[in-house]
Amino acid sequence: MAKKIDGYIKLQVPAGVANPSPPIGPALGQRGVNIMEFCKAFNAKTQDMEKNMPIPTTITVYADRSFTFEIKSPPASFLIKKAAKLKSAANNPGREVAGSVTADQVREIVEMKKADLNANTPEAAFDIIAGTARSMGIEVKG
Repeated sequence: MAKKIDGYIKLQVPAGVANPSPPIGPALGQRGVNIMEFCKAFNAKTQDMEKNMPIPTTITVYADRSFTFEIKSPPASFLIKKAAKLKSAANNPGREVAGSVTADQVREIVEMKKADLNANTPEAAFDIIAGTARSMGIEVKG
């Protein structure tokens, strides 16, 4: 028989450096999940990724206080800022340009996010990422 699901917790956890401090500790603590067990398992699973890269994580908590978790690819905005070598996006997107990325860099981001994008074709996925870049005030060249 399948375990009874008690709920889901969605967090953005920094890769390789999960610790019991907020927001992880309080979110897991109120569900009765062993916080250190999650941190060790998460850090082991993300040790090959760039440190402190935000990783969207969905934690499934079961009635017996056990858990499983699923990690997704980093947010497109983080990857775009990294490709453009920026700390932050434009304050007034559409009016000012904070930086630029090439079409090849956008294609690399599409490859990383392919599993998490809701697109039927590679062209549609490219348009999604390019649109995110434009909405951040980052120009797509090429």
